[in-house]
Amino acid sequence: MAGAEDHHGHRARLRARLVEGGPDALLDHELLEYLLTLAIPRRDTKPLAKELLRRFGGYAAVVGANHAELTQAGLSDGAAAALKIAEASALRMLKAGVVNRPVLASWSSLIDYLTADMAHRPIERVRLLLLNAKNMLIRDDLLAEGSVDQAPVYTREVIKRAIDHHASAIILVHNHPSGDPRPSREDIQTTRAIAEAGKLLGIALHDHVIIGSSGHASFRTLGLL
Repeated sequence: MAGAEDHHGHRARLRARLVEGGPDALLDHELLEYLLTLAIPRRDTKPLAKELLRRFGGYAAVVGANHAELTQAGLSDGAAAALKIAEASALRMLKAGVVNRPVLASWSSLIDYLTADMAHRPIERVRLLLLNAKNMLIRDDLLAEGSVDQAPVYTREVIKRAIDHHASAIILVHNHPSGDPRPSREDIQTTRAIAEAGKLLGIALHDHVIIGSSGHASFRTLGLL
């Protein structure tokens, strides 16, 4: 009985610190521990939280892991779903900083959103951001998913989507699961082909952004566009 009371008191103290101190009041393992208690209320979730952080390499990587990876790590369907709800909530908040405003004027918010969504993906994912004449986001399309080191990108498909949605400009985004955002030779060749095809039709390729767990790379900033 005393152990249960201590356990309850520990959670109450975590809750009080979070309420009084805000998002930075808890350490990563404490935040994850408290989140897991919502799905596993009768279990001491501190050891589980620490093991998940060790296994995946950090809080963002745990929450960003897919459902299969989380269940393989020993979580129940309910506990895995609780983490995916946390991820979905965070992404929705970050995306709110991008929509309904010029994308180029809210670049840091866009990078935060893309990093949260793509930095820890185990496979390459390619996204196409379609912009109108005012550089407002029209659509955020998942263009392709591939393997751990490549995903197919076809110039024809990129341009077709831009035309179909009356986009004036586009931003190409993909992730490097290796964590290193430096562009490959193939990345550079593909980007140049898309830029040239878009130019013929009056569709500007504003940038190609590569997201990695160690940071991001902008083709525009690197002088590759």
